[in-house]
Formats: sequence, C-alpha cells, structure tokens
Amino acid sequence: MTTEAELAIAVSGLTKRFGDRTVVDSFDMEVPKGAIYGFLGPNGSGKTTTIRMMCGLLIPDGGSGQCLGYDILTEPQQIKEHVGYMTQRFSLYEDLTIRENLDFMARMYRMKDRRSKVQKALADLGLSDRADQLAGTLSGGWKQRLSLAACLLHDPQLLLLDEPTAGVDPKARRDFWDEIRRLSAAGVTVLVSTHYMDEAIQCDYIAYIAYGKKLISGPAREIPRIIGLTTWRVEGPEISKLEAELRRTEGVDQVARFGAVLHVSGTNAKALDRVAAEQQKRKTHKWQKKDAELEEAFIYLMAGATDNFLTPAVPG
Repeated sequence: MTTEAELAIAVSGLTKRFGDRTVVDSFDMEVPKGAIYGFLGPNGSGKTTTIRMMCGLLIPDGGSGQCLGYDILTEPQQIKEHVGYMTQRFSLYEDLTIRENLDFMARMYRMKDRRSKVQKALADLGLSDRADQLAGTLSGGWKQRLSLAACLLHDPQLLLLDEPTAGVDPKARRDFWDEIRRLSAAGVTVLVSTHYMDEAIQCDYIAYIAYGKKLISGPAREIPRIIGLTTWRVEGPEISKLEAELRRTEGVDQVARFGAVLHVSGTNAKALDRVAAEQQKRKTHKWQKKDAELEEAFIYLMAGATDNFLTPAVPG
C-alpha cells in the first residue's frame, strides 16, 4: 500500500460544474512521486479540467485532496510555485528570441542568478545553437522544446503536460519522451494528457476519463488485464465480410479493424475461445491468440461510456 509520503497527489471526490453540466464527477486518484501518469479520453472528457483541479490551478466545486503536501483547496498558491505547466498551444512570445523568452520567464519567477539558469535551460534542451532565433520561426518540435525549457526553469516538482506532442513529427515526439523519462528518473512527477497509444504505453500509470467520469486507472500494462479482455488476432481473405459476421456473434464484445487485420475481443474468455475454435474449423482465416493491448482496452471502455453533453448534469 502506498503511503501518503510516497504520493505526489491524492484527491477524492473531485467535482467540477460549468453551468448546469457536471464536467468532472467524483474523481479519485493517487499519483506516486516520480511517476509518469497518463490521462486518456476523448476531447471534452474532462482531462484538462481534472489535471488543473488536482494541481491547484482550478478550484473544484466538490472534493478534497493534497498535491505535493499542500491542500488543493486552501493552499493553491503554494502548489503553483512547484508546478510547471505546458499547454497544448504554444503560449510564449513569438516576437522574442528563445533566450529572451526564457529570460522573461525567469524574471516572472523572480529567479536569482537568472542568466546562468537560462543558459542551463538552453543547454539541457539542446537550444543553445538557436538561442537568438525568433520563437515564431521555430518548427513545432523546437517550439515544444522551448515550452518545456520554460516549464523547467524553476525546477518544478510536478509537470503538467496537456497534449504536449500534438502536431509535431515522430522524431520530435521520441526526443520529447526521452526527456520526460529523464525527468521522471530524477524524481519529477509528470501528468500528461495524450491521444497517442504509443505514448500511453510509455506512461507508468494510466487513467481513462470519459465524459467527466473515470472509467479505470492503474499501471499502464495491466489495464487490459484489469478489464479482463481476451483478444484474438485474425487475418485472411474477405476480412470485411468476416468482421460483419463477428459483430453479430455471441461471445464477441468487440471487433477492431487494424488495416487488413481484425482484433477480436471479449470479457468472457471461454465464450470467445469457442468462437475462435469454430472459426478455425473453417480454415479460411488465421486466428492467433494475443495479449490485449491498450488500444483494444480504450475502444472497449469508450463503447460503454455515455456522453454527458447529451444527458443532464449529475445533481449534488
């Protein structure tokens, strides 16, 4: 059991309403220190709102908790001093150079030995050779590095990353995640919202959030097992015809298409195995049992979620 001293964040019953809609509904979470915690969910699901409440950036309408040892309701300012927040959109000044942007942020933090801190940030994020380049002329990947450098200037204990790799190329994404893992290894706790499954698997823990409710949370690689999904990989001719048939077959909870391959899943392993055995007798397609992965788990969870835009707000 994780003790309070080992937790960066522990919240219970977090609730947030905007107008008559409950956008976050009774959210509970524990985040170990130094963990990379991923938040997955559709647009408008409450991921960003939840992260902001957990870290004192937005006051909840209900619930309680602590972040970095401070009360999220009564000590939000103390929390903010130890948090680095990277928004999805580039939010620095495009008409300033990289160095000027970082120097401005250092002034905002009232940092002592400002120039050496800026120089270190430039070196740590590989920005030294571009220090005098205007931020507005940078590519998406370099803007991302600059944003991260600005977040890290004051040596935060906690990083909030809101869709940090949206719109950047695959190499920039890999480089970014190398840096995040380095920070985590150094003891920095990271909360990141993402839509990319290849990024989600790099997180230590994951929470699936849909329409204001947490559907499940736990160690990333254990999520499919926690749900209880069994999955078969199927390939062969006329795959679309087989897909339509399987969607009508008892014992099959989900059929996900990946190119010319089907991933057929269910929570009743025996029933799904019987379906596979019957199909294998036909000898028309190759059926191979596989470990269920995060993407199958995500599709399964979302299929049972209800959009809170279409339903009345939860009272309370």
